[in-house]
Amino acid sequence: MERINRRKFIKAVVAGTVAIGSSQRHTSAGQADRSKIKLGLIGCGWYGMVDIQAAFRTGGVEVLALCDVDSQHLADSAKEIEKLQGSPPKTFKHYQELLETPGLNAVIIATPPHWHALPFLAAIEKNLDVYCEKPLAYDIREGRAMVDAIGKRDIIIQIGFQRRQSPAVQQAREYIRQGNLGRIVQVDAQIHYTADIRDATPQDPPASLDWDLWCGPAPKLPYSPQVGHFAWRLERTTGHGHLVDWGIHLIDAARHILGETTPRSVQAAGGIYSFKDKITTPDILSVQFDFNTCPVLWKHRIWGAQEYSPETANGIFFYGENGTVFVTDNRWLIIPNDKTQERIEYRADADMAVAHMTEFLEAVRTRKPPSCSVEEGYRSTATVKLGMIAYAVGARIAWDERSEQIVGHPAAAGMLKRPYRAPWRHPYQG
Repeated sequence: MERINRRKFIKAVVAGTVAIGSSQRHTSAGQADRSKIKLGLIGCGWYGMVDIQAAFRTGGVEVLALCDVDSQHLADSAKEIEKLQGSPPKTFKHYQELLETPGLNAVIIATPPHWHALPFLAAIEKNLDVYCEKPLAYDIREGRAMVDAIGKRDIIIQIGFQRRQSPAVQQAREYIRQGNLGRIVQVDAQIHYTADIRDATPQDPPASLDWDLWCGPAPKLPYSPQVGHFAWRLERTTGHGHLVDWGIHLIDAARHILGETTPRSVQAAGGIYSFKDKITTPDILSVQFDFNTCPVLWKHRIWGAQEYSPETANGIFFYGENGTVFVTDNRWLIIPNDKTQERIEYRADADMAVAHMTEFLEAVRTRKPPSCSVEEGYRSTATVKLGMIAYAVGARIAWDERSEQIVGHPAAAGMLKRPYRAPWRHPYQG
């Protein structure tokens, strides 16, 4: 493809992206004249409040109620929200009580993943619209129960894959799907970073925190700062590691760009080499997801190695017959096969959290489905979970997408559903 054609293509795509952004801003500005969407927030930690801030930046919302198992989180978040809207939200310890709040239109679920399924399903029973953070669920069978619960209900769902709002991802997707790279042969995705490791010594939880309820249907572990608030991401029984927590964004973006569903087979290798006795998920991991289009290879290293090329430490390479594209949150790069041709880089900044929340809130108003449905959230969640299952059993596993079964490996198949701790009951009974 000639350089002038690439430039013409980008000019058209960027113009379209700008037009979309202008339309979103116009919609947000006009919401002062429309009735406010009444929100509830389940999970008032760091990212729950990021979502709420995004909703207020979009405009046209009122937060009626908050829920958290940490009373300090509740008090701090309620105070912050009162400053933003002039009135205090109601506060609850149990999500069931929050869902009884009169006037609610929608809820945001920003708990750790092991607490996604039950509040989600309870909200659906109340016919409330739901914005749920990624991953959709802790295990694959929870995710299936969540998809099935929607059925033919008129309910708006948005799953928190904010990279779908990245203009860089959107532009790269259009460029690739128009065939400019030819056949895609391989995709590499990676996020290398230095993890913030906290004290892993078992100790008493903070007085404000109901630790038994925080653990909920997951196994009840001894409390430590490394397992509790925020740091649960690298704990196997809650966040399930870097691939599931952060890498899932890039796996979702890769699926979205390729137009893929779930992989046919998965194999993985890695381990805990630097953070032994501190975390329970791999600090080094390589996974090969075999999709119909091509293999997608994931790698992460989270123990502090310095990058030879830091500008590519977080992003995705699409290797095609006619060239390569690298894309990350706010820029993308065309790399021709011909070394005599220059590389072309495009910057595309955006506030993806606000854009994703704006899309959800507009969908609540218009009843037009947003970009990341529960089914799409399920597919990306199932993909990374299959990666962690392959790592756990140390074998290549085959996935039958139609039956949603792992074939020929009973031990791996047994990991599709994790038993719930009593008195909670797993929602998938198939």
